[in-house]
Amino acid sequence: MKRILWFLAALAAAVSCASAARSISRADKIAAEIHNPSSKYVVVACHRGDWRNWPENSIPAIESVIQMGADIVEIDIKMTADSVLVLSHDGDVKRCTNFSRVFRSQPDKSPKIKDLTLAEIKSLSLKRSQGVTVDTLRMPTLREALECTKDRICVNVDQGYEFYDQVLAITEELGVTDQVLIKGSKPLEMVEAKLAQHPHNMMYMPIVNAEPGNKGFDLLNSYMERGVVPLAYEVCWGTNEGKCFPAAAKRVLDQGSKLWVNTLWGSLCGGDGNDDDAAFQAADPGQVYQQYLDAGASMIQTDRPELLIGWLKKQGRHTL
Repeated sequence: MKRILWFLAALAAAVSCASAARSISRADKIAAEIHNPSSKYVVVACHRGDWRNWPENSIPAIESVIQMGADIVEIDIKMTADSVLVLSHDGDVKRCTNFSRVFRSQPDKSPKIKDLTLAEIKSLSLKRSQGVTVDTLRMPTLREALECTKDRICVNVDQGYEFYDQVLAITEELGVTDQVLIKGSKPLEMVEAKLAQHPHNMMYMPIVNAEPGNKGFDLLNSYMERGVVPLAYEVCWGTNEGKCFPAAAKRVLDQGSKLWVNTLWGSLCGGDGNDDDAAFQAADPGQVYQQYLDAGASMIQTDRPELLIGWLKKQGRHTL
């Protein structure tokens, strides 16, 4: 079954980059695992960094998961009024900053990032998940984040496909393009056209749904019908009724791609009892996580990185 040229080009670029280096960085080793569909190593992606202990999408949150031994840090981006990409999941600054203290003239409003300049964004302090303001921490730019992660950990730029060209320009300048992954649910034809505009691209992964009748399931079918084999599929499913996930997982693996699952919330992995919190409360995390390894998953996005990494190491599935 053929692989489309842009996936081959991405693989060739990664190999070339690693070969040319005097020593292969940890991020390059992780990227090599992502490109290897037969690897038994389980790549662990951390959702918004270590948001339990630091403000989400902050530099310390990224540093923390690097120290934990995570493989990918997932970050979200938005663009400011003066066209700078910054790290934020939300489109406004209400939840994650002390905006009400800074914008005293409009305390009931929540300014949108797209309407604020970088200087205005940098005037705001970030909040921890408990709502506690950390006066010394500011929202980082994408450039600052990638300077931190370079050669140390791979990066999943979430909510980033609409800014693909701008993100790519920064990764090329910093020399980290092969260490960055972007996912999306755009039709295959649109993705092919976008990647064809550039001689060198970031890793790309489609987000699909395992449940028949879902729009995301149609996207999975479009890849399968065209014989296009991406590096991996992110597969989501809200219910285990009808055993839709095992069937979708088998299709993905039989095609030659890797399988990414999210254990963040039950709505992404078959319902309550199948997620990170269930694993945390279980006597053995394997009561939850083993089902994903049995299904062939080799990439897992988690909100409990220390728990998952510790369990995977005991299984011999997380040693580079």
